[in-house]
Amino acid sequence: MLATADALGRLLDAARQVDGRERVDTLDAGNRVLAADVTSPLDVPPMHTSSMDGYAVRAADLAGASEGAPVVLAVSQRIPAGHAAAPLAAGTAARIFTGATVPPGADAVVMQEMAQVSDDGRVAFAQPPTAGEWITRQGADIRRDSVILPAGTRLTPQALGLAASVGCAQLDVVRAVRVAIFFTGDELRMPGEPLEPGAIYNSNRFTLRALLAKLGCEVTDLGIVPDRLDATRETLRRAASEHDLILTCGGVSVGEEDHVKPAVEAEGRISMWQIAMKPGKPLAFGAVRRGDQGSEAFFIGLPGNPVSSFCTFLLFVRPFLLRLAGVKHVTPRVYSMRADFSQKKGDRRNEFLRARVNESGGLDLFENQSSAVMTSTVWGDGLIDNPPNHAISVGEIVRFIPFSELTR
Repeated sequence: MLATADALGRLLDAARQVDGRERVDTLDAGNRVLAADVTSPLDVPPMHTSSMDGYAVRAADLAGASEGAPVVLAVSQRIPAGHAAAPLAAGTAARIFTGATVPPGADAVVMQEMAQVSDDGRVAFAQPPTAGEWITRQGADIRRDSVILPAGTRLTPQALGLAASVGCAQLDVVRAVRVAIFFTGDELRMPGEPLEPGAIYNSNRFTLRALLAKLGCEVTDLGIVPDRLDATRETLRRAASEHDLILTCGGVSVGEEDHVKPAVEAEGRISMWQIAMKPGKPLAFGAVRRGDQGSEAFFIGLPGNPVSSFCTFLLFVRPFLLRLAGVKHVTPRVYSMRADFSQKKGDRRNEFLRARVNESGGLDLFENQSSAVMTSTVWGDGLIDNPPNHAISVGEIVRFIPFSELTR
């Protein structure tokens, strides 16, 4: 069995960004991956702006202001956000609002709470401002011609906002990764169907489809395939023709009814099988030939137990798909956290334990770590990455990977 780090390394070494790009509206580009750098055509902000409601002034005009001898200035103009500003006449102040253009000649803004307006409309200032006070300088956020989003960036909501802030109405993105998915098992039924003795509902279909959707994949769901070698081989051939990755769930173990591995070996190749991890040992990786095209579609076979398929998707399929999409940095952040539980005996495999952050900032362990207990993935906040043969003591610092890092 391969160590988890070695297995992930093999997958990522094999992954290559898919060919093709498209131009999409920025409003519709969420979760897509940039195919080209985004360079700003302008400074942001494009002019000096006020960061407060108040009065734009020349600092020199208020140099002698004090509580006992305030300086009184006439208001020469009013500048709301979005309106042009005339040059500020010496010895006057401009009423200004947050985000408005600072008038030429002004070099400070006094917040309105620090000014006293008289009945005749003039304004008294009881202390001198510092030059530059409450002014956001032109280009303080972004400089013209700078790269604000490099190619390979996955477009989060805040990245879309950043692109829009420099006027990008459309973005060049890598085409969506095409994934074919199917499930094996004569026992599988869909919710809404009768559940005969020995049958179970296909929860994996819902979990994996939702995870693929979050990654922005173009998904073809080929449904439930009968537990037969010929049916499995035919589905693999059909899936390979137009997809970058074939993802299966179930049937990758060594039982007489597990046909996925021999089917892939007949239609392509298996280059990795079985990982020293718990849950999720029977994970397969390889490729399926595309008929007479002389090319291959990648293949990943997930185990059928729901927690096993969930964890192996998060830890292996997700980074593999991100790398196919052109994302450079695919490693989730890992946090050092305190275990508020003990586990007297470690497993010979690398364990991924479902745990939850408690009110004191430590980690509690779900009591049943079986690979069939999907409840643990809803109860938990993430996975403890526990090395092989390692018992955990109360108060020990462990490696914790939040689900928020693995499902975005």
